[in-house]
Amino acid sequence: MNTIPTIFNQQRASYTVVGGAGRERSSGISAILLNRGGRYLKRTVFQELEKAGFDLVVSVEGPRENYDLEDLSIRFPFVKFLILRENASVGEQINMAVDETPCTRFLVLWNDQRLSQIKGAERIADRMLDARSFCVVPSLLNPRMEILPTLIAPAYFRGSIKTVPLSPVHEGAPTLYPFDAVGVYEKDRFIKLGGFDPGIRNLHWQLMDFGFRAHLWGESIRSTQVLRVRYDGDIPAEDATIDEGYKAFYLKNLAPAFRGDSAHLPIRRFPSYLMRSGVGPFDAWSEFAEARHWVEVNRYRFVRDARSVTELWEAPES
Repeated sequence: MNTIPTIFNQQRASYTVVGGAGRERSSGISAILLNRGGRYLKRTVFQELEKAGFDLVVSVEGPRENYDLEDLSIRFPFVKFLILRENASVGEQINMAVDETPCTRFLVLWNDQRLSQIKGAERIADRMLDARSFCVVPSLLNPRMEILPTLIAPAYFRGSIKTVPLSPVHEGAPTLYPFDAVGVYEKDRFIKLGGFDPGIRNLHWQLMDFGFRAHLWGESIRSTQVLRVRYDGDIPAEDATIDEGYKAFYLKNLAPAFRGDSAHLPIRRFPSYLMRSGVGPFDAWSEFAEARHWVEVNRYRFVRDARSVTELWEAPES
């Protein structure tokens, strides 16, 4: 298990930046565009985001992209190209892009998605001003314009944490995390939360860690039907394989106990962790001790434990 960061963007891949002068108008919101691969026409995507009125677009480019960014940066001066020099996880890419935007809010999108039935960036920003949540997720649609079950509810089943996908029916329905990382975030609260853990490579566990941490620390993530986002192609499948990322998620979120006004990771959790960690006792203790230190540093930021988050989860309205 990699070192758990204690401050935002403590670990990040190296990158360079091209373009990004921004626009004269000020909606107060930028867009972070992630690239999933495939031959999607960037000009079309940038034109749509330009028409929507975003102040700035940060387009995260993989280290092996070979198209001419110079022409695109001239045509779209409001686009800042963040060019990775090495591979980085999705959450790490978002963290780096957040550092490159001056806006107070940002929308995370993928290059195979399109805004649907939206009246502009200012409308999104206004919706965020009315929301108590630091992250608001849109309704996600498939290419046939059908709403997808992308609201995630946590549940315990036979002693293990499970997730249940639900379709958004009412405005403001809660979700454990933003599916596919797509959502509108408040920058300051995102940074205060610590952003995504770059040490977790698997996006599913990265999102689980982010979402649980948000709820454990008193934040909420809710949905809106004001904003709809449509996939151009296949919906990405989540990989919930138990791996190193799950171990970090477990130690940071499920294992801590909350008492009074703070949390701690009890020593009594170690024997069980050792049995399931898949490593020797010295490595297991190193991982456990690192997580225990992280919980200690953040102990007063916890306002509940994982069981409380799950058992008190809002039931969907019928």
